Amino acid sequence: MKSLASKKSQFTLQTAHSSTVGACESSHSISAAEQVHISPIVGKQEEANVLRARSLVALILLFSVTGVATAANFLVQQQERTEFENHFEGYATEIVSVSRSKANQFLDALDVFASSIGAQAAAEHSLLNTSWPFYRVPEWSVQAQKLAQLTNVEDPIIGVAPIVREDQRDQWNSFAEEQNPIWYQESIENEGYTDSTVDQLLRWTLPYIHYYDPENNFLPARVSRPGEVLPYFQGYPIGLVPGIPVMTTNIDVLLASQQTEELYRITKATRRPTIGFTQIVIDADTTITGSQIVQPIYEGPDTEADDREMVAITLISIRWLDYFRNVLTEGEDGITVVLESACPRLVDDGGSTLVRQNITDSERNIVTYKVDGPNAVLMGEADLHDPAYDALAVSEVFVDLHVDQSQLPEGSCVPILTLHVYPSEELEVSFHTAKAAIYTAVVVVIFSFTSLVFLLYDFFVGKRQRAVMERIMKQDRIVSDVFPSAIRDRLYENQTKNMINGDADLLEDDGPLGFDDSFVGKSSRTDGSAPLADLFPSVTVVFADIVGFTACLHTVTAFSRLRRWGTAMLRRFARDCQTKMKDVTLKLEVTLGPDTSDLELRTGIHSGQVTAGVLRGQRSRFQLFGDTMNTAARMESNGEQNRIQLSQVTANLLTEAGLARWIIPRSRKMFVKGKGEMQTYWLRKSLRSIKPKTADPKSGMETLAEVAATEGSSGTDDFFDYDGMNKTERLIEWNVEVLTSLLEQIIGSRGGIVDQISSLSNVENNIGIGGKTVLEEFTPIIPFKRFDPEELRSPRRTSTVDIGEEAKSQLRHYISTIAGMYPDNAFHNFEHASHVTASVKKLLARIVNISEGNVLVASTPIESVDLVNLAGHSYGITSDPLTQFAVVFSAIIHDVDHPGVPNTQLVKENSRCAQIYKKSIAEQNSVDVAWDILMGDKYAELRACIYQTEDDLRRFRQLVVNTVMATDIVDRELQALRKARWETAFSNVDATAKPLDDRVESDDRKATIVIEHLIQASDVSHTMQHWHIYKKWSERFFMECYSAYKEGRADCDPSQNWYKGEIRFFDFYVIPLARKLQSCGVFGVSSDEYLNYAQANRDEWVREGEALIHQYLATFEEEIHI
Repeated sequence: MKSLASKKSQFTLQTAHSSTVGACESSHSISAAEQVHISPIVGKQEEANVLRARSLVALILLFSVTGVATAANFLVQQQERTEFENHFEGYATEIVSVSRSKANQFLDALDVFASSIGAQAAAEHSLLNTSWPFYRVPEWSVQAQKLAQLTNVEDPIIGVAPIVREDQRDQWNSFAEEQNPIWYQESIENEGYTDSTVDQLLRWTLPYIHYYDPENNFLPARVSRPGEVLPYFQGYPIGLVPGIPVMTTNIDVLLASQQTEELYRITKATRRPTIGFTQIVIDADTTITGSQIVQPIYEGPDTEADDREMVAITLISIRWLDYFRNVLTEGEDGITVVLESACPRLVDDGGSTLVRQNITDSERNIVTYKVDGPNAVLMGEADLHDPAYDALAVSEVFVDLHVDQSQLPEGSCVPILTLHVYPSEELEVSFHTAKAAIYTAVVVVIFSFTSLVFLLYDFFVGKRQRAVMERIMKQDRIVSDVFPSAIRDRLYENQTKNMINGDADLLEDDGPLGFDDSFVGKSSRTDGSAPLADLFPSVTVVFADIVGFTACLHTVTAFSRLRRWGTAMLRRFARDCQTKMKDVTLKLEVTLGPDTSDLELRTGIHSGQVTAGVLRGQRSRFQLFGDTMNTAARMESNGEQNRIQLSQVTANLLTEAGLARWIIPRSRKMFVKGKGEMQTYWLRKSLRSIKPKTADPKSGMETLAEVAATEGSSGTDDFFDYDGMNKTERLIEWNVEVLTSLLEQIIGSRGGIVDQISSLSNVENNIGIGGKTVLEEFTPIIPFKRFDPEELRSPRRTSTVDIGEEAKSQLRHYISTIAGMYPDNAFHNFEHASHVTASVKKLLARIVNISEGNVLVASTPIESVDLVNLAGHSYGITSDPLTQFAVVFSAIIHDVDHPGVPNTQLVKENSRCAQIYKKSIAEQNSVDVAWDILMGDKYAELRACIYQTEDDLRRFRQLVVNTVMATDIVDRELQALRKARWETAFSNVDATAKPLDDRVESDDRKATIVIEHLIQASDVSHTMQHWHIYKKWSERFFMECYSAYKEGRADCDPSQNWYKGEIRFFDFYVIPLARKLQSCGVFGVSSDEYLNYAQANRDEWVREGEALIHQYLATFEEEIHI
């Protein structure tokens, strides 16, 4: 793309030079006697500045000495007060941010917990045909323990209550009686519960849905009211109700608690979790101030569907006191935290029911805590902070469940919990010190020292003045060498004016520098001298920019209208630029990747007067200035890609020339900064010429009428065409074309044979099963196909080979299915797979022959080996189309169904895939998913194109397994094995000295390890390409990792170590990998290219990496807010 920009710039400059103005350069030798002396104004102004500075310093010293006695004590007090307020603000911010972070983490974990239960139930329903409410959460205590750890509080109470319809009660009673022993036993084992056995717990469990009747001495009674009930089924921690030998199992939570019934009503109406701000009485001596949260559980894994059915609720009781502990350190005492809610509070009586208590207005919904360092205690059930510190209060929303208040049932309320943090007198007193005397003494010392400095001031000023004069003289010599004496003198005159009146940007001289009089407008000469700038009253200016590739140059060119067809010529020039742009990007697509074809040219044209001249500065050059340039730039920046936008002035010029059919008014007026609304026009695309062009014999240029005829008026004028395909669809088509080409080579190598392979159905069905994982299928040496010399003598002709419409349709459907199974990750997505595929395709195309004996043949004569070497096949890789297809196929599917987190995280989460695969989890899952889809009946014709024999099938499978497994670069054991095999394969041993069988095995080993390193290099190819490509994908990978961290799926913040981690990644993986590609000698110039880019990107990252990380974080926050 750099060459594209360079060529375009060169063409632009040539056009502007030949069509507008010319410039000449002149230089003169000047002697030392001709040097111009520095103006005395500079010295006088400098002396005046020094005098003002001296007076200002003296005045400051005077005020300092007179005010030191009265100000010292005041400043000390203010400092202590400020220090107190700043420290308190820091403490308060820390308390609010940490406690709110803990609360948000808990609420997010609770939502994930409920969603996972719904997903597990849906999965079990598909396998065992079970459904709610008759569902027992497997490993309940394990899952509840994980959630309990995320609550950040001590002893949370967690439970699940399914929704049971009236007609399901009897069946539920039987289900609960059957399942209770199972989950009791699991909980006892996992929690280490020793107080009771399963049999004892069952004896204390009522085998029916019940409640405790307050009108009958709170004796248990069956629930007889109509409608749905919510029996409390599985709870954590397991055990009896405090004080009485009763299990909470099968208690109807709606009848047991008015609060729960109220929260359930709100959840059912709003489909959101709800929270009750409550006081829970444990016994006569213990109370817990906290909240009960009701989290809905919906059927199925789709958490976004609005029509999903709520099948159960998760109940959890927590206390907020623990959220304020271990936030501050020892010594940071005396912080008052007030937790406030606007909704009524409910109080638990310690039994099996919750009853509403009469709470005074002064105590309603307010709880006060005192934070002393890492400790926090409850002060009372009211606002107990010191009103003297109201002005320093820090108030923030603590918990907001984002419930739509309009959906609440009448009379209901969902609180937004608010934190108010106040200091106390205890905290303020800790900052009082006796520093007044010390500070007074310090100020006196400073005053004395300042006086001494003031006495030496003249000395330093004189020294500075001499240094300034010396620098100015050096600059004068430089200017004298760069500009002729006349321009130099004018420069000094302008500099003098600048000091007095301001800047004057243009240099002046006796006349224009070689401007062609036929193009120069009317000059403003009055006294024999003219500025180095001239006015061109009629010029058409084109601005063009490449959309989607900011590294390219922003270019401009202009035509004078003194030749009548100048505007028409520029119109044609702009159109040709856009046409050529599309051709170039399509040709560069294979080299630069699939995204190259997305680049488009955006063009704007405006006509009017411009000023052309030479500006002073570090690099004086000829430039164009004026409102015409600004308007042309606005035409470009406010246009659309692949379209040419004209201003009203330019449109009028074309209309006056009889070319109105070329333009179409834009549907709406465009607002231009500094201009207001402007009516603009689109330039049509001419379809074809209707007659040949002829030239004006006098001018050598086409006449205006001939230009119009060349553009053509026959046919239908139209805008540039758009194919309407989105990015994913374009990537799918690109991948289909790549694989189709390889399939044609495979078929061509078989002599065009594509037969049905029903005889291989048993082999296809048995591959990948039998208890072996994908990783266990990995082999260090893949036996590659041997070719007969006669086959290599006959060139393959794939131009007449066609895989057939049905096979291509199946291939397109398969690639579309794979694309759809890539999650919407920032990095590991289908675009990344296509990027890897492009790199694989490039490297395969660059594989070259490096030495004798590096190719495998069926016969033993050495002349056969020589013949094959002459064909240029390295280790048998490029001589086998199936090998190439398998590697490209693996690149496309290598990250399918990627979870967006590393394998280590999947192991920590104990996900389903982690339980199955243990190691290389994502990679093995991708192989199994993609292979299972390929083996479907709908892709029979496609598979027939890929392989025809069992040997080809097994080799294809082995290549896919080895290639995809090679993308796991984190597993140290696999990396060590690859390193050992590389050293064995490419040790300095003469291959020709080995027996042929040993050479065959050696070449197989080399081919296998080369393919693995090829896919590894392609998987991180963005690190070995242009800087802007690396920066794009590096940002995406950071966003993916940072999102995982924010979602609680990573242990540490990646932004903390990302900068150094990238450097280590370059030093210990990317650059050594590039050197391996270079040392194996297989990839030709690509290996050098990859190594050079890797080293350059590493150096650039060292310079800009830290700033980019801040930019990434800002972008992430913006996307979160959006």
